[in-house]
Amino acid sequence: MKFLVSVMRVFVGFLFIISGLIKLNDPLGFSFKLDEYFSPAVFNLEFLSAISLQLALFVVILEVLLGVALLLGIWRRLVVFNLLGLITFFTFLTFYSAFYNKVTDCGCFGDAIKLTPWESFTKDVILLVAILILYWGYKHINYLVSHRWAVRLMSLCFIGSVFLGYWVLNHLPLVDFRPYKIGVSISEQMEIPEDAPAEEYRYIWTFERDGTLFEEITSGSFPTISDANFTGSVKTELVQAAFEPPIHDFTMMLDGEDYTSSLLNEEKAILITSYDFESASLNDFDKVVDFAEKKFANGYAIYGMTAASDVSVAKFYEEYGSVIRWYQCDQTTVKTIVRSNPGVLWLNQGVITDKKHINDIY
Repeated sequence: MKFLVSVMRVFVGFLFIISGLIKLNDPLGFSFKLDEYFSPAVFNLEFLSAISLQLALFVVILEVLLGVALLLGIWRRLVVFNLLGLITFFTFLTFYSAFYNKVTDCGCFGDAIKLTPWESFTKDVILLVAILILYWGYKHINYLVSHRWAVRLMSLCFIGSVFLGYWVLNHLPLVDFRPYKIGVSISEQMEIPEDAPAEEYRYIWTFERDGTLFEEITSGSFPTISDANFTGSVKTELVQAAFEPPIHDFTMMLDGEDYTSSLLNEEKAILITSYDFESASLNDFDKVVDFAEKKFANGYAIYGMTAASDVSVAKFYEEYGSVIRWYQCDQTTVKTIVRSNPGVLWLNQGVITDKKHINDIY
């Protein structure tokens, strides 16, 4: 039991630290994932969306601290009890997502490692078993260092975690795991290779012969069975999903026309993103409009991408003019491109040469 607890201690501790740090690198992205769970289509807890970022920061910092505390062996009973409560909650969420197909990516490892809903659930079940072993054998968890040093290290981890969260929220994630990294060609990331796998289905047809039901499986065509009657029942199952390029929803629409190629062919372009005008402060808009005017004077083509309503866009033009021409795009895409509202990207024929948080454009 002592050996088993030691192995599970290292396994769980490192996994919680890694998971927490990946999400702490991008807490805004994790808050967007929480918003999905709070939406009417899932748990209908929209009142929590107002504090989703605070909840995201609390959860990811807690993950890191619990992982570190487990490895250090400090407050062992309290730590294991909290780990058990946290993993039980996560297991419920991932099962709900997988069974009802509500949230297709739990965000367990942010954008660094994508897991399907059932993979996420399986991962949490394994962790649940591991933590139950720790719960039963917590007395075998000994101090890695003295209690005094453990407290000091925990304090440093807490301060470091809070500082990291503050930094990435006011600038950008230290490591960009999304498909819109600096140096990426958006055009190339949108391409589908000629040999890319196509979508495949199988069809399960139910027939009746002499009072007995049986099934025939085909890839699409109706099976010809002369001595049986088709019952009218057919089920369709996805065998293989079609290839999806890393960037598959990047569009710039205006009055029903797609201007994506216009942006991607510019040699000197600035793309300003804002998924929601109401969430951005007036000071940020003053700053970005002033920035856009200066860049336009320096020969840059200025494009804007938003998911804001037509009414909000009209109000923006009334107040700031049209130095930034706003094109419509899916909100999730706008949020993914840059973790800032508004945010700025520099492009050269579709290649992202730089990207900045609104706080860093000067």
